[in-house]
Amino acid sequence: GLCSSVHCLPENVVVKDQDRRARVDDHTLASSNTDFAFSLYKQLALENPNKNVIFSPLSVSIALAFLSLGARGSTLTEILEGLKFNLTEIQETEIHQGFQHLLQTLNRPSNQLQLSVGNAMFVREELKLLDKFIEDAHVLYSSEAFPTNFGDPEAARSLINDYVKNKTQGKIEELFKFLSPRTVLVLVNYIYFKAQWKTRFDPKHTEQAEFHVSKNKTVEVPMMTLDLETPYFRDEELGCTLVELTYTSNDSALFILPDEGKMQDLEAKLIPETLRRWRESLHPSRIHELYLPKFSIKSNYELNDILSRLGIKKIFTDADLSGITGTGDLVVTQVSLKFGQFILLSER
Repeated sequence: GLCSSVHCLPENVVVKDQDRRARVDDHTLASSNTDFAFSLYKQLALENPNKNVIFSPLSVSIALAFLSLGARGSTLTEILEGLKFNLTEIQETEIHQGFQHLLQTLNRPSNQLQLSVGNAMFVREELKLLDKFIEDAHVLYSSEAFPTNFGDPEAARSLINDYVKNKTQGKIEELFKFLSPRTVLVLVNYIYFKAQWKTRFDPKHTEQAEFHVSKNKTVEVPMMTLDLETPYFRDEELGCTLVELTYTSNDSALFILPDEGKMQDLEAKLIPETLRRWRESLHPSRIHELYLPKFSIKSNYELNDILSRLGIKKIFTDADLSGITGTGDLVVTQVSLKFGQFILLSER
């Protein structure tokens, strides 16, 4: 898990009312995003047993919140409640303003890490979007809009893939393998992150070692080793050990190691309150031998069924997305996650 430092605020700091409101929005947004992240993770883990699972929950949240700009009625309610927002406690405008502030914060220039988060719309040339939707997409989600000839699927595919490849420094080379000529609108979210550890692993101390994939499977991997002081917590209640490794930017990654046979029990307890308790329980400790395998993971998930199980159903069937074009002709045909996130819409 990547823990951003941008939302950390000591309790004894006095802030102006406007800043205080922004912080409150950040806290509400972070809590809902965490809840949604764990719910989505559990579904992905169930659907991909005995496989690695890697995804950016923030990418999914942003893309769906972006889509909700054009949703109306029960379609809008389903999306926002599916994203774990309590609509009796937070208004729709506050949700969008929260994402706006989050995007602005994450995209602040930094010499210590590379982090860029963005959105884009690829729109069929004949499709007329409402001016308000275009304006809100630009102001709240910093989205660019590109006229696209979906009648030439190969040219459209190349346009979108090249855009995402450029924005992610070549890491996502092919977001789309195929595009239907029935497509009229594609919403894309991308996230690119690169940073250096504050305490770096020495390549001379990397050696081949065993990594236990499961109870009955072991593989040999390049294992990195560190001796350092870092936040640490041993959770006896859930049977796991936590270590937080910091980047030079003071953002951090949280690593959770379940005890043998405790993986499923731990997954079941992944809720925002658990994460909050862990964060409060971490304390600096000296670790003389920290082992971390070098690894590379790629993923590609189709989320239509998973989102339906999380309560977001109408966008795929009887969607009211009239806030996009002023008509009820649009329906979501595909929601996919491939490090980048895209939502594909077609006419009924």
